[in-house]
Amino acid sequence: MEGKLNVQTENIFPVIKKFLYSDHEIFLRELISNAVDATQKLKTLSTRGEFKGELGDLTIDVKLDPKKKTLTVSDRGIGMTADEVEKYINQIAFSGVTDFMEKYKDSHEQLIGHFGLGFYSAFMVSDKVEIFTKSWKDEPAQHWSCEGNPEFSMEEDKKHTDRGTDIVLHIADDCKEFLEEGTILQLLKKYCRFMPVAIRFGEESVWVDSETDCDKDGKPKRVEKKQPRIINDPDPAWKKSPSSLTDEDYKKFYHELFPMNFEEPLFQIHLNVDYPFNLTGILYFPKVRKTIDPNRNKIQLYCNQVFVTDQVEGVVPDYLMLLHGVLDSPDIPLNVSRSYLQSDGNVKKISQHISKKVADKLEEMSKARVPAEGEKADASEGHTQLEEKWDDIKIFVQYGMLTDEKFCERAMKFYLLKGVDGTYHTLDSYREKIKALQTDKDKTVCYLYASDAEEEHAYIEKAKAKGYDVLLMDSPLESHFINLLEQKIEKTRFVRVDSDTVEKLIPHDDSIPEKLTKEEKEKLQPIIEGEIDKQRFTVQLESLEESDAPMQVTQSEFMRRYREMAQTSGGGMGFYGELPESYNLVVNINHPLISRVLNETDAEKQKDLVHQLTDLALLANGLLKGEALSKFLQRSVQMI
Repeated sequence: MEGKLNVQTENIFPVIKKFLYSDHEIFLRELISNAVDATQKLKTLSTRGEFKGELGDLTIDVKLDPKKKTLTVSDRGIGMTADEVEKYINQIAFSGVTDFMEKYKDSHEQLIGHFGLGFYSAFMVSDKVEIFTKSWKDEPAQHWSCEGNPEFSMEEDKKHTDRGTDIVLHIADDCKEFLEEGTILQLLKKYCRFMPVAIRFGEESVWVDSETDCDKDGKPKRVEKKQPRIINDPDPAWKKSPSSLTDEDYKKFYHELFPMNFEEPLFQIHLNVDYPFNLTGILYFPKVRKTIDPNRNKIQLYCNQVFVTDQVEGVVPDYLMLLHGVLDSPDIPLNVSRSYLQSDGNVKKISQHISKKVADKLEEMSKARVPAEGEKADASEGHTQLEEKWDDIKIFVQYGMLTDEKFCERAMKFYLLKGVDGTYHTLDSYREKIKALQTDKDKTVCYLYASDAEEEHAYIEKAKAKGYDVLLMDSPLESHFINLLEQKIEKTRFVRVDSDTVEKLIPHDDSIPEKLTKEEKEKLQPIIEGEIDKQRFTVQLESLEESDAPMQVTQSEFMRRYREMAQTSGGGMGFYGELPESYNLVVNINHPLISRVLNETDAEKQKDLVHQLTDLALLANGLLKGEALSKFLQRSVQMI
């Protein structure tokens, strides 16, 4: 039998070649997926009693013959009759190709997504394709052949007596890479390593104990042995019941997914939903620490165990792109190449469900306690599971709260604030702890925090001396996150400990009497300003305790915070990001050394004293460097 493929254009094959070439490697996935489907259908027929023969070995074989320039995919599934070849192979659901090419000329990668080409993706890499197939039914085997044009030939094949289908690809000269064993092995491992039917490709070497040879100690020698290479695990962890898996099983599967990632995951979420959509998978929480540049493409999307893509935007909320793992769902609409996701209601529901499951897991961990050493397992004391992992996942939770309103609502219940002393508190419990002492004259609760416990140590100690509590807020997202909390929690203000003098961090109605007159302050101001960089520093004369430092350097909370936000937001706040860093030089007018500056009659001594006091304040903040630091050291020796 000879004929023409039932298409509406003579140019179908040039279209396939040209417009699908950018994604040409998917041909192997499509052919093996078809082989898996044929095998699964046979299993179903056998289970129902319609197929009464022996199933036998159902392993799918992939064979490479570089000399003949062929790649063959063989299965022992249901096969095809002549009528089925006519129906499924000779008719291509293609219409309006010319119009389509014109419409999608700038986005040709979408072509395969609209037209169910499946088997015909083989022609992206072949100049001839042959099918040898015999149905499970008692009908003659068929041999179909096509050389990349609308003409085909089909005839009975008396040599092919075994049930199943062989697809033989005669690889084109411009696709010779698909005749290399390494290339095919890489594609099989990428697309097929969890397909539900065993796939065999060539042989591999393994080391085993010899059955005949022993060493001098009588132990069997290790010998190299060749065995068939099975490239996939037909029963991956995500398809199993969570109750049947241990933590070690989950970790083993993690390293199977990511063999080059040597860090252990913190914990995982096993998804298993069958209504109102079907979704299985395992999502792992890696250590995130202090980076907001997520290592994306670490979530693999499968459709019935067939790898689809690791570009899962749309299926997974943006903040969850920080996670690693695998998702499997037949309900996510995909185009024909199964490489591009299409947005629809189901995808949105799946995305929301994943976000909900993550929030559920974190809330559950916030309630589960890890007993202190020596305590019983049911002890109410000790820290929570969430506290144990918090430092590694805090930035992930912040990212989620900043980008997902529903997740934020849930997270407000379990989000943890960490003190500089290492203690953890929920938002509600911490407010209760500090509100008595840290409420200012306007009835606003002031949350004091440090970004770096070492650099801001002096300020932290001053705050502690006043009885205040100080938080450690050191992630790159803190400036944005603080703004969020101030919006979410009524009558709340966050203040970094070095943003003002300790007396003004939390303003109260009481004030400290001034020891200098108005005239003396007016005289002092230009003396100080004359010895500093006025573009970088603003002099503020303050009435502080006599025991406080003579000069302190502070930085405006508003300007510093918005400058940091501009630097991490990537746009929209450019004005703040371009502003130079500026500081306040706070002069304690009640300190004896300031009075000495004011009363010094020797201009040079007065200048040196101002420089020395200013440098001491800069030194306390790590701002004294280079030549200025060298001069300070020389001056210190001279003054001593």
